[in-house]
Amino acid sequence: MWVVATAGHVDHGKSTLVRALTGMEPDRWAEERRRGMTIDLGFAWTTLPSGGTIAFVDVPGHERFVSNMLAGVGPVPAAIVVVAADEGWMPQSAEHLAALDALGVSYGLLVVTRADLADPGPALAQARAELAATSLGSVEAVAVSGATGAGLPELRAALDRLVARLPDPARDAPVRLWVDRSFTIRGSGTVVTGTLGDGRLAVGDQLELADTGAPVRVRGLHALGAARERVDALARVAVNLRGVSRDRIGRGAALLSPGRFRLTDLLDVRLAGDPAADLPATLTLHVGSAGVPARVRPLGPDTVRLRLARPLPLLIGDRALLRDPGRHHVAGGVTVLDVAPPPLRRRGAAAARAAVLAELDGRPDLAGELRRRSLARAGELTRMGVPVTVAPVAGDWLADPEHWRLLGVRLTEEVARYAREHPLEAGAPVEVLRRRLALPDRALVEALLRPPLRLRAGRVTAAAVDALPAPVARAVDRVRAEYGDRPFQAPETHRLADLGLGPREIGAAVRAGALLKLADNVVLLPGALDDAVRVLARLPQPFTLSAARQALDTTRRVAVPLLELLDRRGATRRLPDDAREVVGPPG
Repeated sequence: MWVVATAGHVDHGKSTLVRALTGMEPDRWAEERRRGMTIDLGFAWTTLPSGGTIAFVDVPGHERFVSNMLAGVGPVPAAIVVVAADEGWMPQSAEHLAALDALGVSYGLLVVTRADLADPGPALAQARAELAATSLGSVEAVAVSGATGAGLPELRAALDRLVARLPDPARDAPVRLWVDRSFTIRGSGTVVTGTLGDGRLAVGDQLELADTGAPVRVRGLHALGAARERVDALARVAVNLRGVSRDRIGRGAALLSPGRFRLTDLLDVRLAGDPAADLPATLTLHVGSAGVPARVRPLGPDTVRLRLARPLPLLIGDRALLRDPGRHHVAGGVTVLDVAPPPLRRRGAAAARAAVLAELDGRPDLAGELRRRSLARAGELTRMGVPVTVAPVAGDWLADPEHWRLLGVRLTEEVARYAREHPLEAGAPVEVLRRRLALPDRALVEALLRPPLRLRAGRVTAAAVDALPAPVARAVDRVRAEYGDRPFQAPETHRLADLGLGPREIGAAVRAGALLKLADNVVLLPGALDDAVRVLARLPQPFTLSAARQALDTTRRVAVPLLELLDRRGATRRLPDDAREVVGPPG
């Protein structure tokens, strides 16, 4: 199925044309048929000569209903611009064309209607000139009469040629269905309709409401008036929903694939149309079927920041238009450049941001986004419309390669600085380093570790840096001098204090390998374990605690923790009767 929209001035025969092509009545409301004027969106379809099906979104042409027209045109890839032969180019012809141009619609046909009432030549020539200056460019033109049927075969053939040129939709893309109608059917509940531009829908799928994130289930699907189990883009669809009432979803809402879109009420865009400086402070942003008031802040000559009255599920590269409803004026088309822009708090920030935006073209660019953001979550970038093709550095975090390299350099510097500031601590806490590097996640600190940095007990230290502060080194030298010939005698607590070895100093000496800690305030020189095994190996095996204490010429205060440490290291084995035997060197 292909979907095209009509466009053109009021009463130029758009609905008559659709009716003649399809045999269906696109005007749904009695008021429309009574007044002979389309007020709201209409829908009809027909089979083309090639056998394919084309669906029409028929839009109102009156200036009072331009917002309705935009809701129908927004999600549609092609348009039929209709001009009456007896009236020619008119004001709403121009506004509708401006809207198509702003939305970047580049596929279409020019149809001159009422060719039975006047020579279509002048209207055709003027309309061709108007279209040539827009995104539609040079399009095929057909003159028809909806009343007599003249030209309809040629129009059907031209429609076949048009749809053959349309790009294939991305059927594996996530669903973003902009709702253009919602109603209730007795026994079925809430039904919404829209143009499925990308992706596919199936009965049983779970979607989410864009404005609340609430889950809804697809209870049923219709396309071309028939029930379907699955519908692929591109298509007009009616979706019967479970889990939402009619009053919670209407035109301008969107149904989304869960977790695949980011709601935003702040975005930076490039403007094609009126100069940014000339825009009023408030305009209406039209995208999909939504029309949302937006406050406008110019940044550069053709870039602006928009603050929306309500958040929308937008992607980088989306096309939309800004309109001044008070002046019935399309201010210009916009291309979404950023859906998560940085705040502008400092003097000169707007100018700096404009310089950044000047380099963007609206095409999602992973390397560029990482360069501008330094760090970003893969899921966030995906929800912004940026394909993720590189591996995360930690968890789902992605990093700009140069920024990541500089972070590694800074981490080494911060570890060394912390060691100078806190020489008696066992390295820099990961959380402290996270704050100093302004990182959003502790996992990033750990992922940055490279030798000689190492992580131990939540702290980062440089493995090669074991130098002791001078006062601690002097105290250890005193211990070595006093106890070097008595390796299993441990200084008493008061003596350690006299030497200047408190708990923090002892910890630093132990980490540096200058002392061996057996228990609180029980320390020996570092070679004590090997010496103890040699002495104990000469005892009759197995041996008792008392025998070990006497052989080592030490006290129970030292012998008990020393033997327990040897047990843990696998140098000795404790037997059921509490005796021990030597089994090997300390591990």
